[in-house]
Amino acid sequence: MRLLPTRIHGIIDYIAGTFIAISPWVFRFANRGPEQWVPVVLGVMAIIYSIFTDYEWGLIRRLPMSAHLTMDVLSGVVLAASPWLFGFAEHVYLPHVILGVFEIGAGLMTQRTPYATR
Repeated sequence: MRLLPTRIHGIIDYIAGTFIAISPWVFRFANRGPEQWVPVVLGVMAIIYSIFTDYEWGLIRRLPMSAHLTMDVLSGVVLAASPWLFGFAEHVYLPHVILGVFEIGAGLMTQRTPYATR
């Protein structure tokens, strides 16, 4: 069930993208390895594709909302699985899993059409 309006999702995008990108320093696992760079890259990418999304908070509005939500889910899957994909689960995994699941949930619970275009 898609309960989250795109207007709210847009606000969450910029906050969550920033938080994901800075999470290695917030949770103290910034050691220049993949555990640091995976969330940094995915967080920055989320901000970039949010800028290009055709919704209330998009600045350039070229990317359809449905594509944005698909990217959110895929990014969340990669983030949540990254500790095992890149072999750092023995060092740190919980921030990646929690933030990844959050991103998946946001992607699955957000309406696919911005309010202005309904």
